[in-house]
Amino acid sequence: MNDLTWTETQAGRLKELGVDLKNFSADFSTPAERNKLFQQIEKKQVKAEKAKLSEFLIQGEKSHLEKLKETLGQVLHQQGFTRVTTPTLITKAALARMTIDDNHPLFRQVFWINKKLCLRPMLAPSLYSLMVDFSRLCHRPIRFFEMGSCFRKESDGARHNSEFTMLNLVEMGVQKEKRQARLEELASIVATASGLTDFRFETEDSTVYGTTLDVVAGLEGIEVASGAMGPHPLDAAWGITEPWVGIGFGIERLLMISKGDISIGKWGKSLSYLNGILLRI
Repeated sequence: MNDLTWTETQAGRLKELGVDLKNFSADFSTPAERNKLFQQIEKKQVKAEKAKLSEFLIQGEKSHLEKLKETLGQVLHQQGFTRVTTPTLITKAALARMTIDDNHPLFRQVFWINKKLCLRPMLAPSLYSLMVDFSRLCHRPIRFFEMGSCFRKESDGARHNSEFTMLNLVEMGVQKEKRQARLEELASIVATASGLTDFRFETEDSTVYGTTLDVVAGLEGIEVASGAMGPHPLDAAWGITEPWVGIGFGIERLLMISKGDISIGKWGKSLSYLNGILLRI
């Protein structure tokens, strides 16, 4: 058995070009044999990427990310949800009401603007604030959602982006005995609209939300969404007393899984990729 395989540089270059290394032998007799095959694969893939980029720019298409966001917005409007838009900057006090204080693990991942303001690491604090105002209305159910950027200092680049897009939806006024079923129904609607054909539900313990209902998809079982239901321990800080269900999806993760990929970097906002196409070619 020969131990000569791709160099780290070669493997990294092929991976960023979208080459699945499993499709090529990584056992070579000589460095020259390895380097020749690398050059052949790289040349072919660069040509293919340039062709895709040219076609995308000439046709003036929307990116896969924008198409997915548009599709999900339309689907949720059809389900009676109203889209809201809240500020990207939130207060330290709002995070504290989510139990995220100086000692919380997530606190260290926050991008702080000053001592009182930060880039939102999640949409939930602002949506909780809206729930307080909407609760004064008489009609039920009340359905709303937001789709927008969130920011966290992440170290795992394969599964996380420092800037990512969240879709959070909330339905207030759900009957207590129907909350679980409704949460699974809403999760299935979004997952199916995103092109996921193989997903399942799992319960998980969260440092913020307690026990959550998560949506897991893909061969590697990647979490693409996390849901909760109220009454919930967090509700007291906001004065919420009625039943509700809510779930948050990572849009880039949905896109990554639907495309059969395992790396999230090229599907988000980037100066290195456009519509999943490498620009450094």
